[in-house]
Amino acid sequence: MSYTAKEFKIPELKGISQTTIDEHLKLYQGYVNHTNLILEKIKEMSTDENNAYLLSEAQRRFAFEFDGMRNHEIYFESLENGASEISEGNLKTAIENEWGSFDVWLSRFKTVAKTRGVGWAMLYYDKEEKRLLNVWTDEQHLGHLTGALPILALDMWEHSFVADYLPSGKGKYIDDFFSNLNWSYVEKRFDKLN
Repeated sequence: MSYTAKEFKIPELKGISQTTIDEHLKLYQGYVNHTNLILEKIKEMSTDENNAYLLSEAQRRFAFEFDGMRNHEIYFESLENGASEISEGNLKTAIENEWGSFDVWLSRFKTVAKTRGVGWAMLYYDKEEKRLLNVWTDEQHLGHLTGALPILALDMWEHSFVADYLPSGKGKYIDDFFSNLNWSYVEKRFDKLN
């Protein structure tokens, strides 16, 4: 069984050009393709003990490609069907319980997103402790929290913003991401976990 790239219905976005989205979707397709390719190679190499080193390196690379695929799916799905405001529902209540207010959470999340280097700003839900956590994930596979699930993913690799904002426009890109965010999608992801 192989993975298939999802199709997304992303409307015209504030600040993020269609060209950037189109190129970004091509990158996502590459993650899907490489996830499938590496799985095939792992299957082939698994039959020969002499491939132990190559097999372990392929397994390591698999995490990079697979998480790149999944992180991008969360990112693009949260931009589908136009922007919406966060509702007075379960997610907003959980944010307020954890950080005191939505505005405090948003400020802290944006600070995480401005971390130097390439990676992702993620809002995770730790189902075991029933709490939300802001996390920086290096590249896309280093720093994921075991047992916690991402409900919001903001891509902070340069490909997601440099063409439209230049490197110095990182903060504006983050603001525009939230202007374009479909909160109903994020709320549904959160509600599925409860």
